[in-house]
Amino acid sequence: MPLRRVPRRQALNYELDYHLPPVLEVNPGEAFEVETEDAASGRLRSAETLPTLENRPELRFSPPKVNPVGGPIFVRGVQPGDLLAVRIVDIEVDSQGYTNLRPGSGPLGDSKRWMGDSGPYTHILRHTPGPSGTLRDGIVHFNERIHWPLQPFIGTLATATEHDVPTSGYGQGPYGGNLDVRDFCPGSTVLLNCYQPGGLLFVGDVHGSQADTEFTGTANEVRSVVRLCCEVIPGKRLPAPRVLKKETIIFLGIEKPLETAVTRAVLAFMEWLVEDHGLRPREAYLMASLHPRMRVHVYQMVPGFGLHFVAGVEFPKEGP
Repeated sequence: MPLRRVPRRQALNYELDYHLPPVLEVNPGEAFEVETEDAASGRLRSAETLPTLENRPELRFSPPKVNPVGGPIFVRGVQPGDLLAVRIVDIEVDSQGYTNLRPGSGPLGDSKRWMGDSGPYTHILRHTPGPSGTLRDGIVHFNERIHWPLQPFIGTLATATEHDVPTSGYGQGPYGGNLDVRDFCPGSTVLLNCYQPGGLLFVGDVHGSQADTEFTGTANEVRSVVRLCCEVIPGKRLPAPRVLKKETIIFLGIEKPLETAVTRAVLAFMEWLVEDHGLRPREAYLMASLHPRMRVHVYQMVPGFGLHFVAGVEFPKEGP
């Protein structure tokens, strides 16, 4: 039997708003799918379509209406104060993605050296199947010479809070949001705080690939079909979302400047060592400098944008 699915026409919300009626209700453990649109709402489908205000009128809003999301999705049994464990089962991406540059937007402004002629620019990334004959192990083609493996992940994953949140493109916090964490990928489970009955999950902004930091502010933006399955962890609250991978756990920090984001991620890691593994606080503090398997990732760091920076600390799930 086909899985229940949120169609793309219902994945064009630009707010993480708890007032919106649910587009789907699911049971814990039930797999479902969301058809996501790309960050430009499907407007940049060729290199000839430039990221101008005429072609992307949603940029006229303040903040701009970018990164559309599907939702809210109501998960039965979820109550405020619970955690929603979102297991990412699969991501099927489109046969192409895009990236772009816009004058006055990005960390290097209108630099002629790095922007070329300083005009708007759209670059289409072509996706071809891999050895399996599908895009699940496919290839991203930057040009005829440069290519790399597809590594899709969900850029925006969030629950609705009890207050108004900026647009899906700018909302970030302990509820999730536009975090661009490359580990929000198939095989991972993301833990999100819940503030509303049903959790009210939003999903969108899938990337076919991304470098650490997403320095220009735009990665390989792509349409997709995302397959998810949610479980409920009752009565638990986290300082920020966490990622459970097969062998490791990732603690996120969301703030500016970057050193504050990293510090918050390290503190969450240290608290976990104390609470879940019985270390004394001083031992956990020392561990943050000593254990070689404690690794720091910088997921999102776009200077000059209104977004916070997102860092993560990764460590084996079994503990030290």
